[in-house]
Amino acid sequence: QVQLVESGGGLVQAGGSLRLSCAASVSILSIDFMRWYRQPPGNERELLAARPSMGSSAYADSVKGRFTISRDNATNTVDLQCNSLKPEDSAVYYCNAIEERYSYWGQGTQVTVSS
Repeated sequence: QVQLVESGGGLVQAGGSLRLSCAASVSILSIDFMRWYRQPPGNERELLAARPSMGSSAYADSVKGRFTISRDNATNTVDLQCNSLKPEDSAVYYCNAIEERYSYWGQGTQVTVSS
């Protein structure tokens, strides 16, 4: 069982930055994929960024060049640095972990970008 806790959300003006953090209850060395998703009100959950245990990160076109996912095996955290934020980035942001055939989710953190 993996528990994930997100933090770092809040209210920011357009063009600003936020750093979201996801803390795992276990060593993330055993976790195959760590991912960040977001879900705006009334919309489906969207995959934003993925960081495998080995290999390169991948990003959705909507955030490529603005968001960066990083994985710290020493502290068991996965961060999402969000730069050049736009009002359309407003959503609840979720951390997701894939370990073998299991998928785990955090409770989410709200990001609101004002114009």
